[in-house]
Amino acid sequence: MMESYEVCNAFRRKIMKSSLALAAGSALPRAAMGADAPVVLRCSSAMPVDQNSAQYLWFERFRECLRAAVGERIRVDYFPNGQLGKEADVVQQVRLGSIDMMVTGSSIWATALPELALLDLGYLFDGWAHLARALDGGVAARFDAMLRERTGCRVIGWGAFFNARSVYTRNPVTSLAALQKVKLRVLPTQIFVDTFRLMGAIPTPIPFNEVYTAVQTGVVAGFEHDAASVLANKLNEVVGHCWLTEHLFSASVAVLGKRAWEKLPLELQAQLLQAAAQASVYQREVAPQRGQRAMDALRQLGLAFHPMRATERESVRSRMQAQLWPGFTASYPATRPLLAAIEAARA
Repeated sequence: MMESYEVCNAFRRKIMKSSLALAAGSALPRAAMGADAPVVLRCSSAMPVDQNSAQYLWFERFRECLRAAVGERIRVDYFPNGQLGKEADVVQQVRLGSIDMMVTGSSIWATALPELALLDLGYLFDGWAHLARALDGGVAARFDAMLRERTGCRVIGWGAFFNARSVYTRNPVTSLAALQKVKLRVLPTQIFVDTFRLMGAIPTPIPFNEVYTAVQTGVVAGFEHDAASVLANKLNEVVGHCWLTEHLFSASVAVLGKRAWEKLPLELQAQLLQAAAQASVYQREVAPQRGQRAMDALRQLGLAFHPMRATERESVRSRMQAQLWPGFTASYPATRPLLAAIEAARA
């Protein structure tokens, strides 16, 4: 069942205040530039230019808000569909400064900040409202600080995908027993691999822009993702069934590289952060409706949705809590207080 993503006035005030504070505290030397010369930023996404893409919806509102605030002083060019490379490679390019910005799921940035994979622990979140309370209660701010300390990059926006991630397959999979030994594409991060091993599948890391062909040719029997992304990328053409595991309520992030940040004049830094905050608020507000619309569209296109039994959900969640979560926090002790904050944010 889709749970409404809570966005309140307190979040709006907090995120706008944080945007200005971050800019004020980041006055770093930068090369002089002509007053009329626009700052050009290149932004990468693995997703298409499509209203069913959570990443594009965030970017579209961000660009509108930024243009309203600064006119043509900043120009952000959008490169969808993985045009600038595979996501893991783009992360490195943002760190190096050859790509300025990236809009993606938080998961892929765990390749640069392993602690961030805490947000990907299977069945950690009860729903979108739980994720929002945890992020806005300090978890997002701590991860951003860790990323800046480690890489110099910063998260300028925390959004949401439109649906929880579930399992999509060519043939019906409607139980844990049926999932055993099924070869599934997963994100190329260890937490995703470990999650699906514990569920009994054979997890196979494959870059997102290769998923369609991998399923079509039988390299894998399916994948895990969210409904809106399935629709936006026409992945329903190669699968016929969705088992609503809802194993992950995943955050979407916009990350700006250190070099990109430093080439912005101070006043433009503040305005860019404010535009990103406005885009995040908007995207969270419309996510539930877009998610339901995507599921309805997939049903009309012939994709069958199969609910996960409550007993199986509780069983697999208990397995993750006992076998996956403790090992992760033991490997990354800095995440222990963050896990405690997430647990405290449960309704």
